[in-house]
Amino acid sequence: MAEIPLHLTAAQRRQLRKQLQHPDRARPYRRALAILEVGGGRPIAAVADLLGVTRQSVYNWVAAYGRSPGPQALADRYGVGRPSRWTEQLQALLQAAVRLPPGDLGYVAMNWTVPLLRDYLGRVGGQQLSDDTIRRQLDRLGYVWKRFRYLLPADPERDKKTPDPLAAGAAAGRQRQAV
Repeated sequence: MAEIPLHLTAAQRRQLRKQLQHPDRARPYRRALAILEVGGGRPIAAVADLLGVTRQSVYNWVAAYGRSPGPQALADRYGVGRPSRWTEQLQALLQAAVRLPPGDLGYVAMNWTVPLLRDYLGRVGGQQLSDDTIRRQLDRLGYVWKRFRYLLPADPERDKKTPDPLAAGAAAGRQRQAV
């Protein structure tokens, strides 16, 4: 790529230096420093090496600042990402499903699991969703479950089967002394 000419006015330099007074915001600080360095005539490759970023990043910052000189050009912009496949219909299906046992909806299970809910929502709602998406929606609904622990019933004959550890230890000690 060819070097992008960047001519900064005195006011722009002051504004960028003012941004450097806030080192707690590392990203805008680094971008402002890059703009100042490129505006001062330093090559983009040297600025990229100095800041530990790619040349493409510096080109992008310079281009953004050139389009709209000001602090907003150097601020973080978070992408919106892929559009959500989650719909109000899926929300209603999920809410209805967790109110019923899976057996009522044709599953051979006692309790809901995320894979069962994923299958149900895919079959009825027509959307193949990830486990994480379903977990996030369950969390938003305030739905919480814990893994079942297997609890064995107490053995009523336990006292008869297990000797008193203190008495057993004392009896073993007496037998050793007798020998």
